[in-house]
Amino acid sequence: MDMIFDEFRDGKINIDKTLKLLNKFEVSYDYVHVKKVFKKNDRQKAGVITMEDFRAVYRTLMHRPEFSELFSSYAPNKKVLSPANLADFLRKEQFELNADERRAVSLINKYEPIDEARSKKEMTFEGFIRYMLSEECSVFKQEHRTTYQDMSHPICDYFINSSHNTYLIQDQLIGPSHLWGYAKYVHIFEGGGEPVVYHGHTLTSKITFQNVINVINKHAFEASDYPIVLSLENHCSPTQQEKMAAHLLDILSDTLCTSTLDDTMPSKLPSPEQLKFKILIKNKKVGTLEETLQRRGDRCRGQTGETEETSASEEEDDATGHLLKKALPKKLVPSKKDKKDKGHKVKVAMLLSELVVFMASRKFISFEDSREKQKFYQNNSIGEVKGQKLIKKKAPDFVAHTVRFITRIYPKGTRTDSSNYDPQEFWNVGCQMVALNFQTPGVQMDLLNGKFLDNAEFLRKRDTAYNPFDAAGKYNPITLTIKIISGYQLPPSNLSKSNKADPLVKIEIHGVPVDVAKYQTSVIKNNALNPQWNETFTFNVQVPDLALVRFVVEDQMAITANDFLGQFTLPVLSLNKDITCGSLQATVPSSAWK
Repeated sequence: MDMIFDEFRDGKINIDKTLKLLNKFEVSYDYVHVKKVFKKNDRQKAGVITMEDFRAVYRTLMHRPEFSELFSSYAPNKKVLSPANLADFLRKEQFELNADERRAVSLINKYEPIDEARSKKEMTFEGFIRYMLSEECSVFKQEHRTTYQDMSHPICDYFINSSHNTYLIQDQLIGPSHLWGYAKYVHIFEGGGEPVVYHGHTLTSKITFQNVINVINKHAFEASDYPIVLSLENHCSPTQQEKMAAHLLDILSDTLCTSTLDDTMPSKLPSPEQLKFKILIKNKKVGTLEETLQRRGDRCRGQTGETEETSASEEEDDATGHLLKKALPKKLVPSKKDKKDKGHKVKVAMLLSELVVFMASRKFISFEDSREKQKFYQNNSIGEVKGQKLIKKKAPDFVAHTVRFITRIYPKGTRTDSSNYDPQEFWNVGCQMVALNFQTPGVQMDLLNGKFLDNAEFLRKRDTAYNPFDAAGKYNPITLTIKIISGYQLPPSNLSKSNKADPLVKIEIHGVPVDVAKYQTSVIKNNALNPQWNETFTFNVQVPDLALVRFVVEDQMAITANDFLGQFTLPVLSLNKDITCGSLQATVPSSAWK
């Protein structure tokens, strides 16, 4: 520490140097809080502080009283933890039942910043703070940050992170389209010479299909090795569809899935593991997959120009996403012109159709129709309103349908402001592709982002009797107890000029209907720096595999509604259970709660 201070000893420390020192110590901070603490220690009001003043700033930010109390209760001399002391803490507080002195020494070596203490195999309060704020003490399980479950089942057994019209970065009617807002959803219309992507019959700007595919090719597998589904809502002539197919083949090359795994007809969908680094095309298809494989086998390309008439009204807006999540029940208003254009016949070019292998779009008629006629490689798109009605009337049939077929839910057309519906009710019946407007923040996107932090396993059986409305006591229920201890450097309210917020925490459970619940803490007045609640809440969760827990911090406002400060959402089964969590990172930068 002293060596780091050397370059600052020759003069006074201003706010910029204070931030530089905090960065050197790898201290997470919110500028508003640092500025306030700096001013408090700038007794001369000169805009500079001494080194001792900086130490006071550091202690205010880092030496939180709840950490000090915990450390002192295990450190006999209140100064250092021996390996035996630390191992005792790990067993009693962190529930590492097998923790021994060897484990304790490994943590000392990793987190203790003071060389002398580390050489003596001791952990100071500085090291203890760093451990408590580390990823090892995150509320999210470390092992769930990797692909830890079986990814060898058919892709219909996995939830798919799905977007809707995500080439839009504002609203559905007049907002701009943008390549960097794009997430594998393509809504294609006739262009002057090239197909273009935009929200049809609106004033949204246009981008070329070729540019979109170039961006997808560049960034496709940065987040995951698992397959991407590229959905096409096709409003183009056969000639321009052939250009689309040429771009797909030329740009995506070997990553494009153009046939079955061994060029033979399978009996089920392949797994995400088998489709790693592959891009699948979701679109209407001419004929059957068997016929496509026959044409591929004999290399007969004389039929490339053949077309088949299909109705554009049969398939509403489509979406896509990375296959990231394993988890399905275990037992488980348009204008007249829009309506006219939606109903006209659109011909599917054979060359484009041949690129549709495992994701052939099929109009949804009824669960009975799909059970009798639908092929395993065909999928359905269902609007949110119709989907909600089906859930209320035929939830068990809906579950039986999603066991066999990939099903996508999309927002109703009247959501011109790009608002979102609640995705949870559709996940509850196993819908794999629950498409949201990614450009619109809010609780719905919080739930989606939380769900796809993990891809925890929740395998389904073909003979499942699972019903989200009749789930009590049947699917490994748990009792979840959460203690909200304290907050740390909460972001300032948007409605306040100071950081003296009146914070409270809400805890929400989202899942099957019987699990939905919400509690909130008391309000801590005038303290956004380090509010302390020490309040405990208990939830009985009947279907933990499908449940999400959402923590929301708000500033209580006397007249208006509470102001949102931050949130964190994660699957219940991804909670780092039985641990005193060092931090619970919110969506607003530099804010965290213990």
